[in-house]
Amino acid sequence: MTNYINEYRRWLDSPALLESEWRELNDIGADEEEIKSRFFAPLQFGTAGLRGIMGMGLNRMNKYVVMHATQAFASVICAEGEETKKKGVVICYDCRENSESFARSAASVMAANGVFVRIFEAMRPTPELSFAIRHYGAAAGINITASHNPREYNGYKVYWSDGAQLPPNHAQAIANAMAAIDIFNGIKTMDFDEAKAAGFIETIGKETDELFLENVLSQSIDKDVVVRVADTFKIVYTPFHGAGYKLVPEALRRLGIKNIIPVPQQMVIDGTFPTVKSPNPEEPAGFYLAVELAKRENCDLIIGTDPDSDRVGIMVRSETGEYVTISGNQTGVLLLDYIINARKRKGTLPENAAAIKTIVTTEMAREVAQRNGVHIDDTFTGFKFMAEKVAQYEKSGSYKYIMAYEESYGYMIGDYVRDKDAVTASMLIAEMAAYYYEKGMTLLQAMDSLYEKYGYYSEKTLNLVMPGIDGLERMQSLMTRLRENPPAKICDVKVLRERDYSVGKIIVPGLGAVDKTHISGSNVLYFELEDDTSFIIRPSGTEPKIKIYILVKGNSKQECEDKINKYSEYAQSLK
Repeated sequence: MTNYINEYRRWLDSPALLESEWRELNDIGADEEEIKSRFFAPLQFGTAGLRGIMGMGLNRMNKYVVMHATQAFASVICAEGEETKKKGVVICYDCRENSESFARSAASVMAANGVFVRIFEAMRPTPELSFAIRHYGAAAGINITASHNPREYNGYKVYWSDGAQLPPNHAQAIANAMAAIDIFNGIKTMDFDEAKAAGFIETIGKETDELFLENVLSQSIDKDVVVRVADTFKIVYTPFHGAGYKLVPEALRRLGIKNIIPVPQQMVIDGTFPTVKSPNPEEPAGFYLAVELAKRENCDLIIGTDPDSDRVGIMVRSETGEYVTISGNQTGVLLLDYIINARKRKGTLPENAAAIKTIVTTEMAREVAQRNGVHIDDTFTGFKFMAEKVAQYEKSGSYKYIMAYEESYGYMIGDYVRDKDAVTASMLIAEMAAYYYEKGMTLLQAMDSLYEKYGYYSEKTLNLVMPGIDGLERMQSLMTRLRENPPAKICDVKVLRERDYSVGKIIVPGLGAVDKTHISGSNVLYFELEDDTSFIIRPSGTEPKIKIYILVKGNSKQECEDKINKYSEYAQSLK
């Protein structure tokens, strides 16, 4: 008899289960494949915490898995001593099914372990959690969210005292503690209301919103331009049923935007996301209601934030009257150029200004920064790495960061957060759009003007989805194959250098390792080609897929497009 069957029976026999939970498991008794998929292994705890499909089982998101992770996290906090327990944790959650109940379960476990808890009274944007950890001087934070994943998912994100997601050593400590704690018998918990009455749990809300918004508005560079166009400049906003519904429109109003038109169907808080297949602002299909509304109201800009309001996507009206997506890479370039030049005009650009991007983000950002005398650094994908870089700047006094971003619609601006922040980014995007609007330009035209100024760049991200139990093996074997037999050419274009970031080696075909990468320790292969193309491949940290990034440079838009099409075909063939 296999382990997953034993584990299934252990859950079925546990007195901890409610009648409905027991029934859910009992109903799959004849379906060995389903049992295997739920019990073959626990959800893996990594630097992004936990993420999985909701349901009963070891490999699903449910209150037992949440309490298990929280008990492990509590043991790591308690090991730091009484002072750390008093500093406590801040707990936040999004709009998803079960998010609030999972958050309360986590709070109950922390309280039972003697760790003080501040929990938001209702759902809030992820960046506000990062802010609250820093503002209250908390030891850590927990966020119940699956960000922009499909409706079946939920997740458990963990933050440390700097307001950033956990560094790998702390994540490993929690994973080790989970392995040592029994999921049913090793958990301390207490009733939520009793813990609140005893002073172990405190709710926070409006006062924290106000402090957060004050910081958000402090990032505005040129409010006057918004005031000058406010009567005619119009924005459609959608929170995709999620946590941005309150603070994003409020930040825009306080900036001075008069015409904010929310998408009514998507202002309804609903974790089943009834109006979209996927609540992901990276996918243009989800914006169909926003586009209909923008056409009806003759709007200049559409802003959409994902369910936990850390990512933001935008669309703008083209010359033909259609609404066109501005990609994450393009939005970041537009923002970076705007922040640098607006601050130069206002005399507020620090002499030691720096920007931060990830290794898979457009190289156009480097061109913008360097042409304007701004230092720029690359990190691995994930804002915890960018937050670490900001902390290094602060410690050494070397640079003052003005913006950090990654291509997947995440932007971080300001010292009060250490994670991607769609509230602040939406506010600055609106200000930037107002600035160009006054000049008679859309953000699309602004982007064209930047191509003319800095050169033509284009990017594409492809996902090779590899689901199921064998998905991880297939992902691993593809990475192994490319490492052991790296291509000397891709689409008949010579590979000049290969960067293997797992071991930190720079390899030249035919010569072998010739140098070291400036960062290492992440499963990423980066091929630099003779025609100024970067072909990058890495497994996703949160979903069963291989991500391929194609970054190209050319003499025209058409040349860039042709290169993207050519390399996309090759990327698809790897599957």
